[in-house]
Amino acid sequence: MTPHRLFDFSQLNARERYKLLIGTVVPRPIAWVTTLSPEGRVNAAPYSFFNCLSADPPILALGVENHDDMSFKDTAHNIRMTEEFTVNIVDFANVEAMNICAVPFPPEVDELEMAGLHAIPGEKVRCPRIAEAPVALECRRHLTLELGRSREIILGLVLAVHIREDIVDAERFYVDQQGLDAVGRMGGHGYASTRDYFDMPSLSVEQWRKMR
Repeated sequence: MTPHRLFDFSQLNARERYKLLIGTVVPRPIAWVTTLSPEGRVNAAPYSFFNCLSADPPILALGVENHDDMSFKDTAHNIRMTEEFTVNIVDFANVEAMNICAVPFPPEVDELEMAGLHAIPGEKVRCPRIAEAPVALECRRHLTLELGRSREIILGLVLAVHIREDIVDAERFYVDQQGLDAVGRMGGHGYASTRDYFDMPSLSVEQWRKMR
């Protein structure tokens, strides 16, 4: 068995801890977040510090880092001011458009327009969803946790979800994972598709005993 190397986080700087975390906690789902400024400007940006934390209540978590001068990014500012956001899921067909939305444009620039995407008005929130995204989850801010000066965790209560009709069985509430073709974030500039899919049913105690 190959030995392990210990990294004591108390002895590392923030950048070193960041590199180890994003290199080991993989693949991470990508939240392609759309918000609306108080002036009505649409903003879109991807975040990979993201996941679903609870179904009852339905809660999503979004980690947003501040700018170097500790000012809020547009996403965090807009959520703070409007209390609303939409998480769009990134599929393989939209990775290049998603990457354009990560360009640090000034606040007055519409990232969706730059990426050739289209906005659809929300049903439960004022901010739009991305028409090209296979899934969009409309959220209201539930709680914000400030983690020091550089980052905050935004918990969103999911009010509604839009799922492309060809990948959902509405009667069984079943989503076709392969049809969704979601993309995850790896370390550095790396991404991963979810096409290498396999099933592994959970075991009962009795089934486990029979395997021994």
